[in-house]
Amino acid sequence: MVDPSAVPDGGAIDLDEIIHQPARLQIMSLLVSLDERDRLAYGFVQKQLGLTPGNLTTHLRKLENADYVATTKEFRGAKPRTWIEATVTGRKAFAGYLVNLERALGVRTSF
Repeated sequence: MVDPSAVPDGGAIDLDEIIHQPARLQIMSLLVSLDERDRLAYGFVQKQLGLTPGNLTTHLRKLENADYVATTKEFRGAKPRTWIEATVTGRKAFAGYLVNLERALGVRTSF
């Protein structure tokens, strides 16, 4: 999970603006809770978070542009299926985000 050594102590607290937005924080939270090789179906994420398809796609695009998530499209017969997974970069960014959030709150949580 979170590796506190991944982010140096001290200095300014910098909450990653890409992750900090509520919908993207929820998306990343869902994805990093999985094992590294697991992924979630687009429809599942949409349903879990109560987002419209357009809203979810917009947030995923922002996360993809930062290399925090990867999407894969597959077809089962004629039906397309989109899968979403956190990248290594995204997992590290999320870990750093949590460490900085804990610093901002003055709280230490063990993971």
